Amino acid sequence: MDGLIVLLIILTLFFIGLGLKYCYEYTIYKSDLKKKARDEHYIEDIFAEKQTRKEKVITKIFQYADDFSGIGQRINFYSEDHDVNKWLTESGHPYQLTTERFHGLKIFFMIIGLIIGGVALILRFPFSELTVIIYPIIGYLGVIFWIKSKAKNRQEELTYQLPDFLDTMSVTLKAGVSLDQALKDIIPYFEGPVKEEFGRFIQEVQVGVQRASAYRMLLERNTSKEFQILIKALIQGEKLGIPISKTFHQQSLEMRKLKKELIKQKAAKASPKVTLITTFVVLPSALVLIGGLMIMNMFSQNSNLFDLFQ
Repeated sequence: MDGLIVLLIILTLFFIGLGLKYCYEYTIYKSDLKKKARDEHYIEDIFAEKQTRKEKVITKIFQYADDFSGIGQRINFYSEDHDVNKWLTESGHPYQLTTERFHGLKIFFMIIGLIIGGVALILRFPFSELTVIIYPIIGYLGVIFWIKSKAKNRQEELTYQLPDFLDTMSVTLKAGVSLDQALKDIIPYFEGPVKEEFGRFIQEVQVGVQRASAYRMLLERNTSKEFQILIKALIQGEKLGIPISKTFHQQSLEMRKLKKELIKQKAAKASPKVTLITTFVVLPSALVLIGGLMIMNMFSQNSNLFDLFQ
């Protein structure tokens, strides 16, 4: 009997080892096959950004919102399809968001808010009757304000990156390099919306899209005032035959002037905020601190006076 048990254990270990061996061989074969297919049939996109682990997790979570896309398209309060398309385009479609997924996302977070409010009501937290209504609204509107903030920040970043990009392009074009080749050489060294937009522009031109149409799509995808001035200047320069290098150089000078003005505007807006914080936060705190110290000193110095009343 003992020998039979030992034999069964040995056979079990043998088959487990055999299964692990074939699993390992299959994994290696699959990896080699993918690599071979990629090398033979896949053209790498030099402008594609690799997602971080955090972005992959968020993208996976956002995919769960697809189940609610149908409901979200019916409940389109403050989020019509054309508005959502505009926001997503200006923000660069973060986390691979589509219009349908965005509609599902706002319903998904509205349900999350309803669950949190319901839990608060069951546990009888303060103001829990209001949170059942407020949290779903916050979840719904929060997604809309988030994508609008993403779009605004991306357009501001595009404006901020333009002067350095224009200077580099101007120097490269003056060396006799063509516009398309200069973009191919320079774009990989930039990050953010400049890389994405001009990378997409190059790809569109390479697949046969007319340059005028590619410029027009750039204008439609971005609302940055400075970026639109640049693209319109390129279109005008191409029509009039003005050298592109001069266009980039002139635009870089104009962009730096605009950038300086923008910095001055932000500094001017920051001054009242600092004054407001100083007036309503720092000053009252300082007065309370000074008054408290004065009262403590007064009581300590007149302690004998209070002893007379005892």
